[in-house]
Amino acid sequence: MAQAYKTEAGGGGTGPYRRGSRLRHLRGGGIWRRGIVLAALAVVLALVMVLHAKIPNAIGNLGSLSETFLPWLGVVFIPLLLILALVRRSATALIALLAPLVVWLNLFGGLLGDKTGSGGDLTVATHNVNADNPDPSGTARDVANSGADVLALEELKASAVPVYERALASTYKYHSVQGTVGLWSKYPLRGVKAVDIKLGWTRAMRAAVDAPEGQVAVYVAHMPSVRVKLAAGFTARQRDTSADALGEAIAGERLSQVILLGDLNGTMNDRALRAVTSQMRSTQGAAGSGFGFSWPASFPMARIDQIMVKGVQPVSSWTLPRTGSDHLPIAARVKVDTGS
Repeated sequence: MAQAYKTEAGGGGTGPYRRGSRLRHLRGGGIWRRGIVLAALAVVLALVMVLHAKIPNAIGNLGSLSETFLPWLGVVFIPLLLILALVRRSATALIALLAPLVVWLNLFGGLLGDKTGSGGDLTVATHNVNADNPDPSGTARDVANSGADVLALEELKASAVPVYERALASTYKYHSVQGTVGLWSKYPLRGVKAVDIKLGWTRAMRAAVDAPEGQVAVYVAHMPSVRVKLAAGFTARQRDTSADALGEAIAGERLSQVILLGDLNGTMNDRALRAVTSQMRSTQGAAGSGFGFSWPASFPMARIDQIMVKGVQPVSSWTLPRTGSDHLPIAARVKVDTGS
């Protein structure tokens, strides 16, 4: 009896002890068998990022919602899955994480470097000042101190317009306010007009700026707000219609050099803004450092304020310090092509 017990306990037999040990091994799964679910989640994450354009907008504009916060899918979930894989000691999950990491780097890795350059001959800035801004005068002074030659302001409340005009008068000789958007410039403005973006009231404008190096068409726009609602999803139909109208106006611009300044309530990844983004490029993506998130000011999570150009060379792009608004101001330095 003693000998029989020793054989089973020592692992050489086929008794209950041996079967229990094998069962525990299978449950533990080993370094390769553990973490299969985590590996599957990593593959799903990679597929969502690489196929984001295929996510339909028919149900609650789910595609646009995912594209608005697309960078965060990798920023949040890749580290989370990495921690869980390390806790589980799963080689399979760790290897699977390479898929979403490669996809994320392919999509956004170019934004991680510093592409800012020197030079340029025109500095532009834009800021959604917030209609409920408690300090419009201070906000105006802050953005004027950015050194911008051309400044666009959005969400201008009628009662606050005189405050902005007084605060900016010493810096900018020329300006025009159309509805709830305005443009201030150190150089003459010509051909100023409102741009119809299908809202029934004015939230976009166009002017030609007589910059020293050449005339530039400058558009200022404030797209309708979007909301995330439990029942309706990402409600953005009005914004999408306005984006199409703005894109059409820019496509018909007679000047070859165009700058768009404004709050588009959408990111460059959002397919709903394709009418605009397909014909212009972001200064942040071309000449910025990092993502340049602008909203919300307290903890920026998305760049919905944009400076976009066509026929103009971006040199540098950056965000400005926080003001009394819920958005951060953004600015860019560009080179106007004298040969156009």
